[in-house]
Amino acid sequence: MGRGSYTASDWTKLRSSFGNEKKAEKVFTRRELSHSAACLSGVRREARDNEDSPLSTPVIIGFDVTASMGYLAEELAFNALNKAIMYLLGRKPIMCPQVMCCAIGDCKSDKYPLQVTQFESDIRIIRQLTELCLEGGGGGNGGESYDLAWYFAAKRTFTDCFEKRGRKGHLITIGDDRCHGKLTRGEIQRVFGDTVSYDLSDEELIAAAEQKYNVFHICIDRGNPGDERIFADWRALMPGRAAAVSKNDISCLPELIYALISVAEGRTPNEALSSVEQRAAETAAKSLAYIDLKRSDTITF
Repeated sequence: MGRGSYTASDWTKLRSSFGNEKKAEKVFTRRELSHSAACLSGVRREARDNEDSPLSTPVIIGFDVTASMGYLAEELAFNALNKAIMYLLGRKPIMCPQVMCCAIGDCKSDKYPLQVTQFESDIRIIRQLTELCLEGGGGGNGGESYDLAWYFAAKRTFTDCFEKRGRKGHLITIGDDRCHGKLTRGEIQRVFGDTVSYDLSDEELIAAAEQKYNVFHICIDRGNPGDERIFADWRALMPGRAAAVSKNDISCLPELIYALISVAEGRTPNEALSSVEQRAAETAAKSLAYIDLKRSDTITF
């Protein structure tokens, strides 16, 4: 995987195939997954160098697909993911991006709590995104399972960027709820088929993923009572790595994703956003206010 090149013309062709109506159900048509597609036992993903991507850099975008978040899948499919990729390719904060998407649900209640695409470098990034199942679940139980993406990144992804060059990729999750706090041994066994000796806290999972990735979370502010508290919980869980954006401003997600990766690669927010349209730059800059990359904890399990 990871071969080929992403082009604007390929995106235009794929986008036209969606039709004029911007509705998730018109694009994400899959309602069920086969057992083999749903089961993550033994599944791994690799981001490897090749003639098209000689200096591959893995990027993981994990997004909430529970009931409240259908609009986020629409935004990613119709706009944000393509635009973010074009920023990465055009402004080159990283070399040779290879992008993997994760659909995140709730491992306490959902049939498909985590789905993952391959690391890809061409239009298959978005084509595979649209092949995911938007289960629309979630248990109304005070959180979702963003920690599944951290576990998968730490244990099931293998990259030349890290293994050959000792450099980190980038992992960004996006959603509007808290994380549950831990993955139990039973949940890890059920979702991944792995046996671990104890429950794994979110702090342990983030630190493990941070060995190979710069890990961020974008919290969607829906304008509801309690959203400020949810974001405060994310800032406590991920000091310096949590950003927030209003649901009304999710059209600025591409700029925010690009800016997070750029800042992680050593650029200042001003440098990253200097040539971005003003409104999007202002929104992204406000979201970056809590980002501080001094944390360097690592852990293995």
